[in-house]
Amino acid sequence: MALFPFCKTASDFLNGRKAAVAVESPRPAFPASGLDGGGATTDVAVFKPQTPVETPWGAPLVWGDTHGAAAHRAKFAQQGVRTGLLALVVGTYARFVRRFLSSAETHFLPGQTVTYYILTDNPRTLEPPVELGPERHLRVVPISELPGWERLTRRRMALLADAIRNPMVGEEVDYIFCADVDQEFVAPVGEEILGDLVGTLHPELFGMPRTAFPYEIREESAACVEDGEGDYYYTSELFGGSVAEMYRLARACSLLILRDEANGLMAGGLEESYLNRYLADRRPSRVLSPEYSWWSSALAADVSVQRLVSLGRTCEARGEQDDNACAN
Repeated sequence: MALFPFCKTASDFLNGRKAAVAVESPRPAFPASGLDGGGATTDVAVFKPQTPVETPWGAPLVWGDTHGAAAHRAKFAQQGVRTGLLALVVGTYARFVRRFLSSAETHFLPGQTVTYYILTDNPRTLEPPVELGPERHLRVVPISELPGWERLTRRRMALLADAIRNPMVGEEVDYIFCADVDQEFVAPVGEEILGDLVGTLHPELFGMPRTAFPYEIREESAACVEDGEGDYYYTSELFGGSVAEMYRLARACSLLILRDEANGLMAGGLEESYLNRYLADRRPSRVLSPEYSWWSSALAADVSVQRLVSLGRTCEARGEQDDNACAN
């Protein structure tokens, strides 16, 4: 979930706001693969050699079908890892959770030990329990009701920090990824994503100049990213890392939000702005390409394989007002 009201019409990229599909912008540099924007995908893709595979600071920029990604998968497949996948499920977003979990069972780290952490204001959403495969576990974490999407955006990072610092999490998993629940895994997402601190590139901004990035620019905001800072613009749809690094990230972002709240402020990009502020200071050790966060939009990067697709942002980009259109 993009943590916006369902199907809210996106606004422009100026002054830290989201893009509308009507905005005319240069297309991202990654060339088209011949797949249509909403078609079915497989894990067989032709990797294009001009695609960047490394960040300016030397971290891998991950595309699932490169030799580097295959080597990383092989390394972790031999070791065996325990990974958590955490999602916040509140209010009407509960309608997405079963689809999210079912698709993760098929495509998220297949063959590995995975624990799903579902933070929800209505535990009955998971009744009857979702059927899981071997070495796959579900933990339902009750949280208080959070009426209103704006209040939710203000508390999301604090809720993540509280959940991750639970000693049980550190005992159960080595890595943890936070994902919006209104998404669907549509192709394999394997061990190539694992790293100490992992960010995912925003698909509508991949290949765009830095001047197009909707960083928070108000100097009085704790999320402000000044000229000369920041390398990429990251989406809040998926981010992760080691348990320790993820706790540092969530706690730091929650404190930035609290600082702004005390001054009557909230960044234009909501929690995504604070995530980008943090990752400008602490660069990720692995950066995931737009394959790992994609939605149907006139501005979205052309990728050979769509691995994780946002249903909510697809609806938002199309300006659809029907909840069923968002979920189906």
